Amino acid sequence: MPVITNIEDLRVLAEKRVPRMFYDYADSGSWTEGTYRANESDFHKIKLRQRVAVNMENRTTATRMVGIDTKMPVCIAPVGLTGMQHADGEMHAAMAAKKFGIPFTLSTMSICSIEDIAAHTQAPFWFQLYMMRDRDAMVRMIDRCKAANVSALVLTLDLQVIGQRHKDLKNGLTAPPRPTLANIINLMTKPRWCLGMAGTKRHTFGNLVGHVKAVTNMKSLASWTNEQFDPTLNWEDIAWVKKQWGGKLILKGIMDVEDAKLAVASGADAIVVSNHGGRQLDGAPSSIEALPAIVAAVGSQIEVWMDGGIRSGQDVLKAWALGAKGTMIGRAMVYGLGAMGEAGVTKALQIIHKELDVTMAFCGHTNIQNVDTNILLPGTFPKA
Repeated sequence: MPVITNIEDLRVLAEKRVPRMFYDYADSGSWTEGTYRANESDFHKIKLRQRVAVNMENRTTATRMVGIDTKMPVCIAPVGLTGMQHADGEMHAAMAAKKFGIPFTLSTMSICSIEDIAAHTQAPFWFQLYMMRDRDAMVRMIDRCKAANVSALVLTLDLQVIGQRHKDLKNGLTAPPRPTLANIINLMTKPRWCLGMAGTKRHTFGNLVGHVKAVTNMKSLASWTNEQFDPTLNWEDIAWVKKQWGGKLILKGIMDVEDAKLAVASGADAIVVSNHGGRQLDGAPSSIEALPAIVAAVGSQIEVWMDGGIRSGQDVLKAWALGAKGTMIGRAMVYGLGAMGEAGVTKALQIIHKELDVTMAFCGHTNIQNVDTNILLPGTFPKA
């Protein structure tokens, strides 16, 4: 086993262990992948101010996200097909998050179901919902969330239409894998993954198959999904979801100040500045570039979080300094999961937390609540 010291080490190991189509699914963006790359690279432009001769004892990174205590301002983002990175992947990620002390978010397009997560972790978790045309199916899904003790609903707003991801098309991405010659040959090189998948019954989209009308298998699911993602989504629909749910509501996919103001008016509890990991509108700004203007416009009225490009604890600290009261990590979690299962997710969280804690100390702080733009070198970070 190689020595794992950073998220990149986990990525390299995941690339070796996860079948090509599923690794590429997580590690790709739309079109030219320009926004996908900018999400990560724009963090590197932001420079930190090192301070010395400051008492660095008794440090804390603890905070709260929509009223939930967290060990650091990080939660696990919803990622579709997580259970294809590693057998029962969503369950392993949820258990790792619970033990570490941060929230976990389950995707609508997960392999493990809402009920699977509820059965394998006592911690309340969050659920990410897509707006579907079938409102009866959405009501039933929301009711299942209530029954499973889901503590917040994350409504993703930026997937009314789907951005083209070239790698998925070239790989013939399906779940379970399509038995093409190239895919079979690739699977033969992943014995650890195949053995894990042979040991679980969870190979399809657990939140949908058997739970929505006329969806009984992968073929019928594909047809239903193509018809069901609702391109007519508007703010009245968000009000409908809020009424049906009645609990904490987080709106994900906000990249514009005007939309942020509308989100506040909708009565949401938090918004996530996110471009869907660079998987939707290629050519959009990075999330960290869009963050300051949105914080300036609505940060005093609502919790503003950000998602996209976070690969280190330093990235988390920079986002916090620019006003994000929380961050979401998707790929960093996926790399850990694909590399080593639950232990890999735990390792990813440990890496991020240690980097966050030590960097905060180097910048002269012992409590993350006191960190602001003063830790950043003037002229190196995006302004509102």
